[in-house]
Amino acid sequence: MESETRAPEIRFEGFTDPWEQRKLGDLVLIERGGSPRPIDAYITEGPAGLNWVKIGDAPSMGRYITSTSEKIKPEGLSKTRQVYPGDLVLSNSMSFGRPYIMAVEGCIHDGWLLIRDAQNQFDPVFLCHMLGTSQMLEQYRMFASGSTVNNLNKELVGNATVPVPNRNEQVEIGKYLDELDNLITLHQRKYDKLCVVKKSMLDKMFPKPGALYPEIRFEGFTDPWEQRKLGEFGSVAMCKRIYKEQTSEQGDVPFFKIGTFGADPDAFISNELFDYFKRTYPYPTPGTLLISAAGSIGRVVEYQGEKAYFQDSNIVWLEHDHRLNDTFLKPLYSQIEWGLEGSTIKRLYNKDLLSAEVTIPGSREQKEIGRFFAKLDDLITLHQRKLELLKNVKKSLLEKMFV
Repeated sequence: MESETRAPEIRFEGFTDPWEQRKLGDLVLIERGGSPRPIDAYITEGPAGLNWVKIGDAPSMGRYITSTSEKIKPEGLSKTRQVYPGDLVLSNSMSFGRPYIMAVEGCIHDGWLLIRDAQNQFDPVFLCHMLGTSQMLEQYRMFASGSTVNNLNKELVGNATVPVPNRNEQVEIGKYLDELDNLITLHQRKYDKLCVVKKSMLDKMFPKPGALYPEIRFEGFTDPWEQRKLGEFGSVAMCKRIYKEQTSEQGDVPFFKIGTFGADPDAFISNELFDYFKRTYPYPTPGTLLISAAGSIGRVVEYQGEKAYFQDSNIVWLEHDHRLNDTFLKPLYSQIEWGLEGSTIKRLYNKDLLSAEVTIPGSREQKEIGRFFAKLDDLITLHQRKLELLKNVKKSLLEKMFV
């Protein structure tokens, strides 16, 4: 077919030639995988087994499939599709559609598409990044529009138009995007590690059920913790009810419902109504821990003092006395089992919150524990924001470095 030429918005210095636009099916071999059946009859642990590539073998971070959890007998080879190092495989799920580079030989089932660059037109890393861009996914959706196709197939992928820069430029783009992926992976691992540390410290810095002493304590604290009910420290409070006709899709003050709690609002109220309700009815003070009483029960958001209003009965807080420290209350909430054994609680009623059994230390130890987890949460948030920033940078670059 006759090719078109275009140029990306962002390029590396020294590259000025326009990019050819070609149909992917004219440049690479695309074939669907296959499965010997019944597959259980072909699974083997024998030394002659062939790597059996499943979706679960694809890494959550990175682009290379380096091993498989299962192998199949060699006699199943005629009923499947063999892949080699350097081949690309693409999940045929339209919602997934992420490409990977094979680092080992293996066989793929019919949930994969093989993409083999038999003509040596592409740098494999460049091709892998390109096939995962939003531009490619949009083309697949466009070709499938109006049909009952829910998965990618040879025809859909083969009809997609792809850019073909010269090989040197491909290598530079692939190398740069791989370095960015490595940085994203580094921050993802740091974030994941901190989350594991937090979970472990929560387990060890709070007593086990029925116990009065935690496994780990700050120096100088030896007294037993006390078993209490939250209702001993205060009462449940909530904002005044807001009716639908008092809200609008745009407005002055965000109104958070249970569905938007901790996210972006989709409803607003006027400044006048907010000022009157805040002045007249219960309203949280900065640092108050708001808790979801419906949906995802027990989800906690710290109110920072911003101008906002919250749905009554679905978003509540514990109006407590000085015996409970808010920074300690946040990790304490995460230790409470809101559900009743043998049942699923779909709503946290005031009585459930007030009757929740907790084990607490003295006020000084509460402050130390609260301060520790607040610093840990800040560190987790920092890495989460860095991770989100890097992902957004990559998304923007993929849109501007490809045409």
